[in-house]
Amino acid sequence: MTPLAFTRSVRSLNRLRHIAQVLTRHGFGHVVARINLARFVPVWMLRKKAPPPALEEGASAIGRRLAQVCAELGPTFIKLGQMMSTRPDIVPAEVLTELRALQDDVPAFDTAVAMDMIAEELGRPVDECFASIDDTPIASASIGQVYRARTKDGAEVVVKIRRPDIDEIITLDMQLLRWLAESLEDLMPELRVYRPSMLVTELEEMLTRELDYVNEASATTRFAKAFEDETGIRIPDVHWDLSGSRVLTLDVLRGTNVDTLLATSDGTDGKIDRRLVARRLAECYLKQVFEIGVFHADPHPGNILVDPPANLGLIDFGQVGTITDDLMTQLIVIVYASVNREMDVVIDSFADLGALGPETNRRQLHRALQVLLDKYYGLPLKRLDLTTLTTEFTEVVRRHDVVVPRDLLMLAKALGTVASVAARLDPDLDLLELLKPRLQRALTERLSPQRLARGAMVWGWHVFSLARSAPAQLRDFLRGLRSGAWKLHVRHENIERLISELDRSSNRLAFSIMIAAIIVGSSALVSTATDLTLLGLKVQYFGVIGYLIAGLLGLTLIWAIFRSGRLH
Repeated sequence: MTPLAFTRSVRSLNRLRHIAQVLTRHGFGHVVARINLARFVPVWMLRKKAPPPALEEGASAIGRRLAQVCAELGPTFIKLGQMMSTRPDIVPAEVLTELRALQDDVPAFDTAVAMDMIAEELGRPVDECFASIDDTPIASASIGQVYRARTKDGAEVVVKIRRPDIDEIITLDMQLLRWLAESLEDLMPELRVYRPSMLVTELEEMLTRELDYVNEASATTRFAKAFEDETGIRIPDVHWDLSGSRVLTLDVLRGTNVDTLLATSDGTDGKIDRRLVARRLAECYLKQVFEIGVFHADPHPGNILVDPPANLGLIDFGQVGTITDDLMTQLIVIVYASVNREMDVVIDSFADLGALGPETNRRQLHRALQVLLDKYYGLPLKRLDLTTLTTEFTEVVRRHDVVVPRDLLMLAKALGTVASVAARLDPDLDLLELLKPRLQRALTERLSPQRLARGAMVWGWHVFSLARSAPAQLRDFLRGLRSGAWKLHVRHENIERLISELDRSSNRLAFSIMIAAIIVGSSALVSTATDLTLLGLKVQYFGVIGYLIAGLLGLTLIWAIFRSGRLH
């Protein structure tokens, strides 16, 4: 694999050079050298291939330097760092702590450009779309920025506008990230445990969704419809006639930020019923999981608004998780198996979800989960901290090469955040007591005769389809085998690195032989006693010229070896 395998454009090479230099500057030069990017790094930076001695060793220092790299490389890498901070099953806790400090806050782009984008996206001038719109954005992030406005019918709204050319920037960065992830897995096998390719794939899916505001608009509408009859739950309405893939217009929700509410001793002038707010928040999320099948994946206090006496508002549906029927079934099995201390069933459920890695030792995983369960088994429900339990669980699965499905991990994180906020609002609220009846109902539904009969019909259809197509497939297989169309592909680990090293070594050896031949030939010419001339010069002068050429080539070879960092 070579750095030019992904693209040959000047822009991408310049970006790759920037990435290599930033990594080297922050102490990851050894990684740059291992994936054959040292040629993009100036010679004066070669001393930084190893981590600077001034920085303390350990995961925390690595996380801090990694966060600095992401912040310096811009929006795509900031999103990568933020996404990595949500994967405690892959990334060590000390690194997560540093990555969580990454802020998706960038300078605002020109308002005139934003107005042009609105007009282009909606197909008409801005003054025909809105009665008024602020000149200054109220928020600016890597994907877009937000303005307050008022519609023609007087509704107060917020307008989200995607940054110009952000899709081109992210497309280029994702191309480079895919190549970097493959290079890390091929050339640095010790980093495979961190699943670089999987993380990049998840990042690409997330950014693809966030770049198209239609996704967020659809999710917001789905939640609004699901909660339209719920007392005290408010979701902003989407103005579809003022929205598109690059522009999103939503109603403004009034209310006090939960952060502000929690900072006071009695709410806002004592008008807010904290106990009811906590219960509604918990019920709201349980309904999302067990009834809607889609949940708000970023329920931090800034996205939760409270209006007296206990009206709850949810905003920002850019990140949502999906609970499929199969995932819900496995989740219920895991919960009930844990209650009944059946760790083998729990591990089998993880296997069905494709979560067990090649290095997973089932016996050791069984023991670790059993120890964790014993720690919390007799604990009173009111003393159970879901956030702490989730943290300890993800640390166990990370040590045993278990990769939890992203939606399940997002659900655990969201429920942990909601449980923490609800507990601060009402310390006496028992979230597990609210959870029990929904789990029981979900289990009963999955064991109902109607559902089992439907499952049996689907299973029967698959068996019938397999039996019907098996003879033809077997005939095709035998025909291919007889005609020699079947081939066996063998892939050797790190063969590309070996080939690259052999190619580099053979080139240097040929270069050295050529230099030696020039020196021998030049020595013969200098030592000759003849007065023969060529082009008006004695042949001895051509020997001196040969020495100069050999010296220049020798310096070039030494320079190349020095840049490679392999002087020993």
